[in-house]
Amino acid sequence: MTTARTRRLVAGWSLGTSSTLALVVLYAPVVVLVVFSFNSARTGSRWESFTLDWYRGIPEDRQLMRAIVNSAWVALIATPVATVLAVMLALGLEGSRFRGKRTTEQVLNLPIVAPEIITGVSLLAAFALALRGLNDLLGRGNADAIRFGKPTILLAHIAFDTAFATLIVRASLRNLDPAMAEASLDLGATRWQTFWKVTLPAIRPGVLGGALMAFTLSIDNFVITFFVTGPGSTTLPIEIYARLRRTISPSINAVATLIFAASVLVLGGALVAQAVGSRVNRRTLGATKDKEN
Repeated sequence: MTTARTRRLVAGWSLGTSSTLALVVLYAPVVVLVVFSFNSARTGSRWESFTLDWYRGIPEDRQLMRAIVNSAWVALIATPVATVLAVMLALGLEGSRFRGKRTTEQVLNLPIVAPEIITGVSLLAAFALALRGLNDLLGRGNADAIRFGKPTILLAHIAFDTAFATLIVRASLRNLDPAMAEASLDLGATRWQTFWKVTLPAIRPGVLGGALMAFTLSIDNFVITFFVTGPGSTTLPIEIYARLRRTISPSINAVATLIFAASVLVLGGALVAQAVGSRVNRRTLGATKDKEN
């Protein structure tokens, strides 16, 4: 008994220590970033005094604000489009069998398993070919040619966001009891009504998780965006990279801190929404069982 208890204590201590070290490695740099965003010094190597000037200066930095607006514009459009496509793909892949299903799954997983630089180069080549053909079709020369910009970034983000969101929605669908949809159809509901009243509420946490994943990936993507961006369409990660090549400015720390705070708020809201949705689902399922009894 003593030996078994000692082993449990050692295992618990080892797990706690390793978890603590992992959290320190992950979040210590974030703490440093947040602290130095309030530093009055223009370089991040030493602390001078507390200030909010770097936060006040963000709205006055037109170039930085343009990058923030571009990132928000792309993410806010790419996220709902990718989420809808992900739900459609997940329903098709999980709810039916067809020739080429395995090939479709492998193609869909390519943006997940392939290095981002490969995806970026392939999208660059595809968009260059497509834009060249479109300009030739419209008869546009170099002066008025359609070039890389926010539309190409948007299409690229929708492509890889959809792959990640589909993975999460499919995981949620696998945990769904098929008997619920079958019971709805047996009771006279159409497939559309069954989707809206039964399937979608049941997989809502997965859909929300896929949307959050798509939004996060779109906001912070750098490699793929770097290949498909154009003049006047610089996103926030590219702008931050360009500035960090010159010097580590506290204004970048301030922007990163605001993004981190927004991410925490979004995550908290998502957890609350998932908890409320699960509670509503349990009540609905309980009411349905009472009616059947």
